[in-house]
Amino acid sequence: MTTDQASPLDGGALRRTMGRFATGVAVITTEHNGQRHGMTVNSLTSVSLDPPMLLVCFTRGSRTVRTVSRAARFGVNLLSARQEAISNHFARRGEDHFAEVPLDQGPLGVPLISNAIAQLVCTVGREIDAGDHVIVLGNIVHIRQRDGLPLCFFSGTYGDFHDRGNPAEFWYF
Repeated sequence: MTTDQASPLDGGALRRTMGRFATGVAVITTEHNGQRHGMTVNSLTSVSLDPPMLLVCFTRGSRTVRTVSRAARFGVNLLSARQEAISNHFARRGEDHFAEVPLDQGPLGVPLISNAIAQLVCTVGREIDAGDHVIVLGNIVHIRQRDGLPLCFFSGTYGDFHDRGNPAEFWYF
C-alpha cells in the first residue's frame, strides 16, 4: 500500500492510521485494598485548566480500569526518554507491574513512578463507555514535574526529543 492510498475501515487500519499521531507515553497507577495495578497508555489529554481535569482511555475489562473505578483515584506518570523499559514492563498483561520499579508514595496513597518527568494524582470525576474502551475524566488534585525529555511513541516505535537549540527534533530509536 502506498502512503497516499485509502484503507478499508477496520480495526487494523484504524490502529495503523492513528499510529501516525505522535504521542507521549504515560503509565497509569492505582492502589485499592493493598492491590496495585498499572498500565501503559498513550490515549491521554488535558481537558480543562479550570477546574484542572484530564482524560485517559483504558481498555475495557482491564484490571487497572476496574481498580481505578473502585479506588476512585489514580496516578498519571509521564515517562522520560530513559524509561522505555518501564513502558514495556507496564504494557505486558498479567505481570507484577510493580516488581523492581522504583516508586514514590503520592497523595491519597497513589503509587507513582520515580523519576517520571511529571506525576499527577487524580480523583475519578466521571467514567464514559466508549466502544472497547472506558474514558475516565480525572480531577487533578496534585502535580509534580521535573526536568527531562519525554518518551514519545509514533507508528509503533519509541522516540524522544533532542533539544538542538531551536525547535526540538524527533529521533527514532
